[in-house]
Order: sequence, then structure tokens, then C-alpha cells
Amino acid sequence: MQYIPNVVFALILVVGIGYFAQNIKQLIANIRLGKKPLVKGDKKERLKNVAYIAFGQSKMFKRPISGLLHLVVYLGFVIINVEVLEIVLDGLLGTHRLFSFLGPTYNVLIATFEIFAAAVVLAVGVFWLRRNALKISRFWKPEMTAWPKNDANYILYIEWVLMGLFLTMNAADYQLQLMDAAHYTKAGAFPVSSLLAPLFENLSETSLILIERGAWWLHICGILFFLNYLYYSKHLHILLAFPNTYFGRLTPQGQFAHNETVAKEVAMMMDPTADPFAAPAADAPVPERFGAADVQDLNQIQLLNAYTCTECGRCTDMCPANQTGKKLSPRKVMMDTRDRLEEVGKNTKKNKGVFVPDGKQLLGDYISAEELWACTSCNACVEACPVSIDPLSIIMEMRQYLVMEQSAAPQALNNMMGNIENNGAPWPYNQQDRLLWAQEK
Repeated sequence: MQYIPNVVFALILVVGIGYFAQNIKQLIANIRLGKKPLVKGDKKERLKNVAYIAFGQSKMFKRPISGLLHLVVYLGFVIINVEVLEIVLDGLLGTHRLFSFLGPTYNVLIATFEIFAAAVVLAVGVFWLRRNALKISRFWKPEMTAWPKNDANYILYIEWVLMGLFLTMNAADYQLQLMDAAHYTKAGAFPVSSLLAPLFENLSETSLILIERGAWWLHICGILFFLNYLYYSKHLHILLAFPNTYFGRLTPQGQFAHNETVAKEVAMMMDPTADPFAAPAADAPVPERFGAADVQDLNQIQLLNAYTCTECGRCTDMCPANQTGKKLSPRKVMMDTRDRLEEVGKNTKKNKGVFVPDGKQLLGDYISAEELWACTSCNACVEACPVSIDPLSIIMEMRQYLVMEQSAAPQALNNMMGNIENNGAPWPYNQQDRLLWAQEK
């Protein structure tokens, strides 16, 4: 009978981690629906980006207040996870405060955990006020409707609950240590939870054990719940920020990617021996689509970008098109790409690895041409993103599809391209008349 709690704990752990593994497996399968990217660049430079941008959160501090608060929450969860390791081992082995043999070092660790837990509670409170009371504009854009808005608050509530359970567990444990309760080794320093101890001082030992054990179980189950909630939440960036910053672009932001499909077409046009009207060989590969109409046309890094989006809205906040009232929101582009990818992934999984056309696509059904043509290609969104997401690359590929596959460019752009074709310049003047203005007196 004494091993039943350990067995139950092990089963909960296996189910929680197993479900998380299934979610990650599905996420990887969805990302692989995209085209394989051409990854170039120095690995050292990429690892440096991971260190500075993902671990160091360097781009977050362009807005110092939110950057500092985010760092507190980030460090709090990273550091407190050391305590989670002890909880897991205690649950499996039937021990209590397994690492207490560290002595003074253990006291310092527990005190540090508690200070960071209290800091997380305060930081999350400020985040909640900024989002719900101050109503900072980037959190209230049109795309931040029901689920995105609620999800952000759910995350804050979960963080509050987890830190509250952690401190409650320690407060009851501290009181039990003062009572010399059996099995409760005197270990750890409790600078924060000791302040809560007076709430428990009139309770019996049995009641305290129930509170301590209840908070212990709820805390670890809450962590497993949070781990599995990540897949459905904007907080998936907790895991994906690291690979995303590694694969972030290293080329100058104004440099557009070389398009192999276009290059082949131009090479054929420049080849005097090539017959443009010749039928393709029977074994010739099917020519690639120009640009992107759906998520399968995007590359895997772009799909990883979509899953990594934190929905913080910094990209949209800095977008000049959005600032002037245009429909374009780079955050919405990433959210729409992720939503469509989820839909395509479920379709493909349901049909055993084959996507069955559903009459929809990313371009048109999720992202309109009006949004795409509002983009000035200034790269402000790319520069603003704290985790190296590139919304512009998706926008440009869909615009390329509109132009090269559907001939659906705006009239002004069609006029410009016609002028370049006929006059060698964007202006509607014959080349022979181009310098006539210099002869005017």
C-alpha cells in the first residue's frame, strides 16, 4: 500500500509526458508539410543569435519595462524547474526533499526559488494590468479576439496558480518542520513562504499534511497541464524560440531570397538554343509554383516562424501600414498561417498522410490581397520581433503568387511593369524622350 502514491505519480508523469510527446510529434509533422529550406550561414553566428536573442532576450529590452518583467518571469520558471526535478524524484522514490543533503547550499537554493516565485507573481500582476486595465493598444488589435485574448490571460492565471501552490506547499512544510512532524526533514530557507506560516499555525498536523501534500500534487499536475497546454497556446515560443532564432536569417534584411524557379526561366530565355515552345520531356519534374498560395508552398522555417509567434504585437505596433489604418497586421499574418497549418495538418493526419483538398487556402480565405499589398516591405516587423520571426517573407511569397501565377497585381503596379518592359524604366516615357526635360529653358 505504501507504494501506491509512487505508482500513481509515475502513471501521471508517463501520461503527461507521453501526451506532450504526441503533440510535439504532430507539430514536427505539420512543419514538415512545408518545403525544405536552404539554410546557409555560419553556425557560430547562428549559435550566437540563440545565445543573445533566445537566452539573453536582447531584443526584448528595446522596451525596457516589459523586457525586465519578461526576464523575471523567464528566469523564475527556469530556476524553479530545478525544484521541479526534486519534486519528480521525490514522487518516484517516495522521498521528501531529496536534495536536502546539500545542506547550506540547499537552503540558498530554496530561498532563491522563493524569491523568484514572489517576483514572478508581481511581474505577472503587472502584465495583467498592462493587458486588461491599461489596455495597451497592441493587445487590442482586431485580430486579438476571443481565443488569442483569453489565451494570454489564461497563461497569466496559470502562472499565478503555479507560484501560489509552490509557496503554499513550502509554507505548510515550514510549519510542519517547526512542529517536528515525522518525515518532514528540517531543510531549506523560506524567506517568502515563512510570511504565510501564521495562516497555518493554528492548524493540526494532519490538516497541515493535507495542505502540503495537496499543494505538492496540484503543483506537479499543474506543471504537466501547462506543458501540454503549450501546444495550443502562444506560449509555444518557450520551446521554439531557440530553434527559431538559430534558423533566423543572417543576410541583410533588404536582401530578397534568390528564387531558383525564376532563375531557371530567365536562363532559358537567355539561351539562344532553347525552344520556349518545346513540350517538356516526359520525365521532366513538375515545375514549382511561383510564390505561395497555401502553407505547403512555404518553407519549413516559415512554418516554424508561425508556431513560434508570441502574439506580442510588436511587429504590428511598428508596421507603418497598420499605423496608417491599413488592414495589414504582420501578427495576423503569422496567426493565420499557424491556423491554416493546423487545419491542413489535421486534414493530412485524418487522411493517412495525404492532404485532401478542402476548397480553401491561406491566400484569400485567411489573408486577403488587400493586406498583402498594403505592405511597404520596410522590414520594421522583422526588426521588431523578439524571436527572429520574418512575416515579410510570407507576404512577399504570396504577392509573388498573385503577380506571377494569377496576374493579379494592382493596376498601378501593372502599369509600372508594362513601362519597364516597353520603356526600360517605370515611367511612361519613351527612352528617346527621356532627356528632353534637360533641354527645357
